[in-house]
Amino acid sequence: MTDQLDRRLHELVATAYEYAPAIRQIMDSAGVTPDDIRSAADLARIPVTGKDRLVEIHQANPPFGGFLTIPIEDLPRIYISPGPIYDPQPPVDDPEAQLAPFHYVGFGPGDRVLNTFMYHLTPAGLLLDEALRACGATVIPTGPGNTELQLMMMAALQVTGFVGQPSYLMTLLDKAPEMGIPKELVSIKKALFSAEPYTPAQRARFEGEYGMKTTSAYGTADLGLLGFTREGVQGFCLLGHLYVECCDPETGQPVEPGNVGEIVVTTFNTRYPLIRFGTGDLGALAPEPDPRCGGGQQLLGLFGRSGDAIKVRGMFLHPNQILAAVGRVPQIKHAQAVVTREANRDVLTLNVELHPDAADADVEEAVKAYVQAMARLRVDSVQIVSPGVIDTAQRMVKDARDWG
Repeated sequence: MTDQLDRRLHELVATAYEYAPAIRQIMDSAGVTPDDIRSAADLARIPVTGKDRLVEIHQANPPFGGFLTIPIEDLPRIYISPGPIYDPQPPVDDPEAQLAPFHYVGFGPGDRVLNTFMYHLTPAGLLLDEALRACGATVIPTGPGNTELQLMMMAALQVTGFVGQPSYLMTLLDKAPEMGIPKELVSIKKALFSAEPYTPAQRARFEGEYGMKTTSAYGTADLGLLGFTREGVQGFCLLGHLYVECCDPETGQPVEPGNVGEIVVTTFNTRYPLIRFGTGDLGALAPEPDPRCGGGQQLLGLFGRSGDAIKVRGMFLHPNQILAAVGRVPQIKHAQAVVTREANRDVLTLNVELHPDAADADVEEAVKAYVQAMARLRVDSVQIVSPGVIDTAQRMVKDARDWG
């Protein structure tokens, strides 16, 4: 296994160096050649490229920063993610490697699945749609929202599966009795979640009360799905189309297995190779992966963010997006976004301090509109706060959610 991994990494780096100008520049700047990367341990000689740096590279060399190794006309789709950067969706070298979470849940022929992820601009909807179809399931591409309509379809079509955020399935189950659908008539028996934490209380309800087989998948817009949960396994079994390190956020050097560090990912997709991409998420690798991970790596859990961005309703909210939004409203002196959790959903509140000469200004609708435009997230409320309430030394995006 180790020899095979070392060989794959060397071949990946050599190919990326030859065909991806961005990779060549990153390695040349560090004085590293493909011949220097002969093993997984050698990979640490290549600098980590974080999300902010990736944005800079993309903006300096649009549209794909010099990472794409195939003609643009060969791309099936192009998405956009915060930064903004354009995310190409190239064909994958090993499509089967990404189907493990779906096979684990048991999706297959005969299943009818509500796909409640968004289908436009971001990759989640179509990514999961394609995987479900590859397993032989029939997809009902509902996207988010329209709760009553989704329940009507569930009942009429005898839907057996769900993919989306666990909080939204909670919402569907809470609403079902109001529409005359008792627990025993809920036909969903398989579910794959992503984009937010999957809590023990939710698992107890879905698996214990409703008898579902469930998993939670960890993924990002840049990388797709990275891993998934299995019963009895701590954290996530990582997928075989990538290699993960947990690294010191300051030095980029791997930490000892079991210790917390930034999750740094190298993909084996030679068409859009990301080598040592820093996700900003904190995690820890198992010293000895659980055998149920099939010989692959095991991530013991997600333990927060190394940067200032946090995920809200499945989308990352960056401080620079808040800055850009409030910068359009000259009456605002300071702002801070606060994310809380109510009734299985994220609530986004924007606290704003106004300039003294604009104390009576009505900025609520303008702020909401600009944040929606910059971050594609709805602000639930805008609170005008007194001078000094916002501590500018603290995070501009504050996570105050309780996932207990």
